[in-house]
Amino acid sequence: MSQISAKDVKDLRDTTGVGMMECKKALEETGGDMQKAIEYLRKKGAAMAAKRADREAGEGAICIRMSDDQKSGVILELNCETDFVARGEVFTGFANELANLALARKCETREQLLAIKLGEAYGGESVEETLKSMTGKLGEKLELKRMAMLDAADGVLESYIHPGSQLGALISLSTDKPEEAKSLAKDLAMQVAASAPIVVDRSMVPADYVEKEREIYRQQALAQGKAEQFVDKIVNGRIDKYYQEVVLTEQVFIKDQNARVSDVLNEFRKKNQTQAEVKAFVRYQLGA
Repeated sequence: MSQISAKDVKDLRDTTGVGMMECKKALEETGGDMQKAIEYLRKKGAAMAAKRADREAGEGAICIRMSDDQKSGVILELNCETDFVARGEVFTGFANELANLALARKCETREQLLAIKLGEAYGGESVEETLKSMTGKLGEKLELKRMAMLDAADGVLESYIHPGSQLGALISLSTDKPEEAKSLAKDLAMQVAASAPIVVDRSMVPADYVEKEREIYRQQALAQGKAEQFVDKIVNGRIDKYYQEVVLTEQVFIKDQNARVSDVLNEFRKKNQTQAEVKAFVRYQLGA
């Protein structure tokens, strides 16, 4: 059996909210595997681990830049160590410059952006080298954690940044009436930021995610003493609720609790006599 450290136990407790002894036992039972330990606790009914991690792992900012025609856009996360530095002009200015640069150079990956050479103001160094130089200047480690680019050649792109720049979303909507769709796209960007879906529609949820949830719900139902003949029905009901949490089109619309996102899309299509589909979205939360 692998040695279980006090730090591992504490990390599991921070993640699940379960007592230290139960966390230690879960880690022992799963050979120290953190993810398996979380699943172990969930099956025991002792913890309901979040489907998406919202715990902060650092400070920094989420930045988004879109082209003037709203056909392409970039979202990135730049990290530092303290909120004091994150709110400073040097850090925020650099973060915005990186987003502008990524958009101008059409960077599709973090690695592409890191390799680009900056101007004289940064000594002609690459972005990667400049991050190291600014660590010395600010006295804190800077890290470009992630970035993504979306396009909407056949529609419109919209974004939403929550006040404080710790949460942002970028969404691409496919439609032949982009001007009419801008308001809808803005609402959907806010939806993504607020409700944290992981996919556009049900067919995109990985099969192994569904099977894992199904097994967890089954074990929970049995642990609660539910009769075997009712378990499948209970599990199917919980799976439907799972889809309503993680699938964008099945979520309750944030601006109308009586409607689903799919209803809002259908209403737009009917009103404007056009097609409209969510092509893709990206959601970044600081540290998540």
